[in-house]
Amino acid sequence: MVTTRVDPVSLAAWRKMLTAHAELIDRLGKEMESATGLPLNWYEVLLYLVEAPDERLRMHQLAESLLLSRSAATRFVDRMERAGLVERVPCTKDGRGTNVTLTPRGRAAFAAAAPVHLAGIRRHFADVIDRDETLQLDSIMSKILRALRST
Repeated sequence: MVTTRVDPVSLAAWRKMLTAHAELIDRLGKEMESATGLPLNWYEVLLYLVEAPDERLRMHQLAESLLLSRSAATRFVDRMERAGLVERVPCTKDGRGTNVTLTPRGRAAFAAAAPVHLAGIRRHFADVIDRDETLQLDSIMSKILRALRST
């Protein structure tokens, strides 16, 4: 018989991590939308593009970064394109591919939203735990990610 038990301390920590993540994302999203009108997940797309070489990513790269299927990423980009924040351009290296790139409006939206987002991260996360706890949390999350990515 295969056991599916998890010790109570681990299970409690798991649930608190999920709850804290969900509540933090919800809070940051509400603050972002209230201050800028920009949904938090749109900000995430703009961030990936700002950080990308030439502010452009192939659609499949963006989908992978967002942890979305290609079709979901396409619908997502459709909405952002209609809002004038991003545009699709043909890939110069591969005529079949499409890049998503920032528009001037997308760059301006990101510039306005970044201080709001960073202030929220500071207020709801960085100011709540001390430096040692931050380093410990970083180490723990890195360990979990390494384990996940090695399998």
